[in-house]
Amino acid sequence: MCMLSKIASATLSGIEGLPVDVEVNSGNGQPNFTIIGLADSAIRESRDRVSTALRISGFAVPDRILASLAPAEVKKEGSGLDLPLALGVLVSSGQLSQASTAERAFFGELALDGTLKPVRGILALAIDSAARGVKEIIVPEQNAAEAALVSGLRVVAASSLRLVVQHLRGRRLPTQSSTVESEPGASALRFSDVRGQSAAKRAMIIAASGAHNVLLIGPPGCGKSMLAERLVCIVPPLSQHERREVVRSQSVAGLSFREALAGQRPFRAPHHTVSDVGLVGGGAMPRPGEITLAHLGVLFLDEFPEFRRSALEALRAPLESGVVRITRARASLLLPARFQLVAAMNPCPCGRLGDVAQSCRCSRAAVFAYLRKLSQPILDRIDIHVEMQRVDPRELGSSSTEQLEEEETNVRAQVAQAWDRQQRRQAKPNAWLSAGELRQNACLSEQANALLMKFADKSGASARVLTRIIRLARTIADLAAANAIEATHVAEACHYRSLERLERYCAAA
Repeated sequence: MCMLSKIASATLSGIEGLPVDVEVNSGNGQPNFTIIGLADSAIRESRDRVSTALRISGFAVPDRILASLAPAEVKKEGSGLDLPLALGVLVSSGQLSQASTAERAFFGELALDGTLKPVRGILALAIDSAARGVKEIIVPEQNAAEAALVSGLRVVAASSLRLVVQHLRGRRLPTQSSTVESEPGASALRFSDVRGQSAAKRAMIIAASGAHNVLLIGPPGCGKSMLAERLVCIVPPLSQHERREVVRSQSVAGLSFREALAGQRPFRAPHHTVSDVGLVGGGAMPRPGEITLAHLGVLFLDEFPEFRRSALEALRAPLESGVVRITRARASLLLPARFQLVAAMNPCPCGRLGDVAQSCRCSRAAVFAYLRKLSQPILDRIDIHVEMQRVDPRELGSSSTEQLEEEETNVRAQVAQAWDRQQRRQAKPNAWLSAGELRQNACLSEQANALLMKFADKSGASARVLTRIIRLARTIADLAAANAIEATHVAEACHYRSLERLERYCAAA
């Protein structure tokens, strides 16, 4: 006897899960397996995978099968609908009861022998399932730990189609429990590995304490990349809520998220040849870009002026709002992008401007043209500009292991204390404060306000730059455990606009 079956599942849209009902009707007649409902090529190819897996697993396959993926107007992608399609065939052909699939959702790719293979984005799919009232989800074994991050949802791990059917017939498989680690493991990178560069290290400590964006300017080999890579080592670990946000983005992209589960913040360093879509996200079937994969972590852009101008300009809105909106003909997606930008660049085309060891061969016009590759709106969104020089070779081996360990401990403690002050005061880092929140939490003394106005008159800084200077001064005050922002804090914050000084030097030529 053949009937209509309905199996609950979901598909990905950006980093969100969208519910999909797999409806199957089967019968006798001329062999035909049709799938309708805006399926991509991976789903259309599942006809052969599902049919073969059913036969090898010992189940009968009806001659005619019609599968509808509802809602019909939503584009579906990926191979995660293989398992619900197979179960729909079994229910519609009477080999499995419809009642056994009630309040359950199913995800998984089928191998030809019926083995279940993992799918990407299972956390987003599990979150969607819980939101629609599903009590239990059945997933491949490799996806079980990730799916178990969703509270209030029974997660059953299965290795094959045959075991799934046995589970639905009464031979229950065990449920998966969450195995999230409470603390991140020890990193091989240490902030104290960077020798010398005391001024740059001070700037990076301030950046870590308030989640500020940084631009490192210096000749090749001075330690710009080393500092950038070690920024995540001194920032406090991800909270439980933040871990789930990061894991969801990385899972959708098919990346390993084990470090995120342990609390380590993401670090992304795309090459300067990355496309606009690769950096910001998008595509025919929209996927998260590097800025979403760096959400709640660090995005490192080395050789900053060499990136495409259009790609850098696309960062302007996400740097302000912490999200990126991708609009397509059928849908508009909102992806998280609350990242901390660390950019690095040479001071000139040859990289020797200001180098005490080698003289620069570039004209002032060439230096100015090099700096002009970066637009003022992008530079305005970077709080800290740091000029660096080559390290004196005598500093490379000047500290003992005990001194380096003590330095590392002190730096982490400074950042943690400043971070804690901000969390208690406003529940977010200073760099994320809106203008209204900044007015409430940034108390400037009369001397500090006068110094800020003097800087504004002299430099012609925009309102955006002044707002970022106040945010930065608030972080410097937090590092000093000061309640009010004093003139010394504002002076240090104003000092971190070195690229503007370099531009004025070139413009004077």
